[in-house]
Amino acid sequence: MNPQPWQSEEVADWERRGEYRNLLGWTIFTLDIPAEVGQDNDPLLVLHGFPTSSFDFHQVAAQLAKSRRLLLIDMLGFGLSEKPDIRYRIELQADIVQAFMAEVAISRLALLTHDMGDTVGGELLARNMEGRWPVEVTARVVTNGSIYIEMAQLTDGQKFLLDLPDERLADGATIGAATTEGALKATFSPRSSVDAAELSAAWELISNRQGHLLLPRTIRYIEDRRRNQDRYTGAIEDHPATLSIIWGTDDPIAVSDMATRLSKARSDSNLKRLENVGHYPMLESPDLFAEAVSDFLSSKIS
Repeated sequence: MNPQPWQSEEVADWERRGEYRNLLGWTIFTLDIPAEVGQDNDPLLVLHGFPTSSFDFHQVAAQLAKSRRLLLIDMLGFGLSEKPDIRYRIELQADIVQAFMAEVAISRLALLTHDMGDTVGGELLARNMEGRWPVEVTARVVTNGSIYIEMAQLTDGQKFLLDLPDERLADGATIGAATTEGALKATFSPRSSVDAAELSAAWELISNRQGHLLLPRTIRYIEDRRRNQDRYTGAIEDHPATLSIIWGTDDPIAVSDMATRLSKARSDSNLKRLENVGHYPMLESPDLFAEAVSDFLSSKIS
């Protein structure tokens, strides 16, 4: 599906492991990774953040799939999926995720979400409580996202994109690899160490199908979150499934106080803080992140 060879062999391998599906008329990249053992455990659905893709989880996928089936998706407009010039809505992303789960016949699952994925997850959980998404969500893990948008410390780059019209940038726009990679790196903890190849791979996937020209469109999820905060965050707080929170303490956007607020709003939740980790814990501290997710889902931490 990709018209040119990948520079990153890790991205090429990720694509080979996945499958392109037609979901609601869109070409969507998905991965369905079988469990190494523990096939009776609930499958884990993973929802990524902005502006990246499911590839964020490539370093932790093997560990997460040791004991349960792992399902990942590149949302519309992101990563390897189709990137149409449209208004991007959280409701549409949730519709596509629902179609994916229906196609693979999943009726019971655990949910792991990050960044924008927290918001898409919130919409799905709201539908679930309304009886509009007929699956059983048995456990949830939320990580580093703007659960409480008024607390978010948006970057200058995010503010710039939001100030632009909700339109595709013209061909030849100055958003490039150096700018984008620098903006991503700034969300990491200054005390974490992430290989530069991760940033290059992220740019490859963002710019795939000229997706970087759609950044003023795909970032509109923030506007949706502002309009529907009570719905998304209310579902994250109130859904009856077990809630666990994993948070990089040095996140400059989704600040650590968000995790504190969420844990207080849901007094029976589990909270694991990852020190010296920023906005992308699955990249900055993959071993600790995967261990925390696995432990929460197997109820080893209470």
